[in-house]
Amino acid sequence: MPRAVSAAETDTGEQQKPLSDEAHSAFTPPLGVPLPPPPEDEHPTSEFAVPDGLTAEAPAEPEGSAFVPPAGVKTPSNNQTTGGFPVITPPNGIPVVRLTKDAPWQDRMRTMLRMPISERPTPERVERQDDTGPAVPRVLDLTLRIAELLLAGGEGAEDVEAAMLGVAHAYGLDRCEPTVTFTLLSVSYQPSLVDDPVTASRTVRRRGTDYTRLSAVFRLVDDITSRDDFTLEEAYRRLAEIRRNRHPYPGWALTVAGGGLAGAASMLVGGDWPVFFAAALGAMLGDRLAWLASGRGLPEFYQFVAAAMPPAAIGVLLSLANSGLQASAVITGGLFALIPGRALVAGVQDGLTGYYITAAARLLEVGYLIVGIVCGVLTVLYGGLQLDAKLNPEAALRHVERPYIQILAAMLLALTFCILLQQERHTVLFATLNGGVAWVVYGALADTANVPPVAATTVAAGLVGLFGQLLSRYRYASALPYVTAAIGPLLPGSATYFGLLALAQGNLDRGIPHLTQAAALALAIAIGVNLGGEAARLFLKMPGADTDPSGRRAAKRTRGF
Repeated sequence: MPRAVSAAETDTGEQQKPLSDEAHSAFTPPLGVPLPPPPEDEHPTSEFAVPDGLTAEAPAEPEGSAFVPPAGVKTPSNNQTTGGFPVITPPNGIPVVRLTKDAPWQDRMRTMLRMPISERPTPERVERQDDTGPAVPRVLDLTLRIAELLLAGGEGAEDVEAAMLGVAHAYGLDRCEPTVTFTLLSVSYQPSLVDDPVTASRTVRRRGTDYTRLSAVFRLVDDITSRDDFTLEEAYRRLAEIRRNRHPYPGWALTVAGGGLAGAASMLVGGDWPVFFAAALGAMLGDRLAWLASGRGLPEFYQFVAAAMPPAAIGVLLSLANSGLQASAVITGGLFALIPGRALVAGVQDGLTGYYITAAARLLEVGYLIVGIVCGVLTVLYGGLQLDAKLNPEAALRHVERPYIQILAAMLLALTFCILLQQERHTVLFATLNGGVAWVVYGALADTANVPPVAATTVAAGLVGLFGQLLSRYRYASALPYVTAAIGPLLPGSATYFGLLALAQGNLDRGIPHLTQAAALALAIAIGVNLGGEAARLFLKMPGADTDPSGRRAAKRTRGF
């Protein structure tokens, strides 16, 4: 009977079984040869390793950074010193810019606009969906097209550059440098310090007044800079819709609004209802003549000459007819409808914000337009004086205080001005009320408190700019629709007329002071509007205020040296 084999015997037998030749390894020492000692380091020796007996060199000290404060400087994190050096004031650094919708895009971009591109921080930007990298030519083209609509609509150069910077940054172009010079727009993008810059430019050849289109462009820029799902295709589609939109008011409405503006202005300077209709008729005839000159391709200078002649002619006819109506009020009302207050405010604002080339060009344009008005009015007044028209400036200087009628006239003037500017209907009410408040403030200061007219005009215009800036921030829109029409009652129409009449009579001693006063009032309006807007920005919370206590450091201007 066979004996059972235990597991121990089986294992011993298997261990004693000789191995085959395939089981031997070439790296296994043969039987009888002692095994070599195990190596001290399992890693292979490198040719860069330091041999035994040599001392390794001390590691080099890292290069110092210009942004690392030296020993003894208080750091913003712990506000403690670590060395024996005296404590010094640390640099403030660059303010943090947060691109959130808590502030208008003008403030978000204005923080960086006046900083050199090498020192400009990279603000926080929302990540766009399916972002495969910016299409540089298309982004620059979209930026220039948006800037063209803004500049053609009368927007200030600073806001145009802020819009260009905001659109370019929203689509990933951080190192951009926009430039605005009245009719030339350019933007340069440099991907890095070693890449060639890409530059594009566009010329603004036609300028028109349409604040409805201007507000639509502002909303487009706000969507681009705030929404992370706003693609280039959608931006181009919105831009095409804006350009195709018709003006909100037809041509006949603009003509009637021009007549209403002149009639309201004539009542501000003491005219009655017959004077209102006479001034309205003259302004409407002048508007039609200007449209005829424009259709024939005449320059804008001759259009203003043609528009200024009918109101002056009606005033002269009333004087020749001895009707007893105030011919000076009729002519003054026509001047109110022609004075380029919008271009004047924009030109002075560009000068105050540091865009001197654009400001000089705009003020030169205003000068040419005013010369055209002077030529048209002087031609008619000189002819009337040759016909023995009784144009007495002393009788026209009578000051009539009719508070309620003048407040209603001022609001009517602002309302008709809104229509001429093609404003959106929901902005007309605010601009009309703003114009009424401006006239109340001016009348209270000039008539009741006996404040000089220039100072009273500055204060009233400052309130107009302040209210306009607050309304624009509340609605994330441009401030122009709330400001431009509201300054209409403050325009120096009567001072301009008295100066022109004195020049036509050959009385330079009386004419030059009146024209100087008109220029001072116009500058007071522009400076007051800009000062009100700056006051609104000064006291309202700015982006990055939680992290940068220095406030508006990026908007710091030089003092000329």
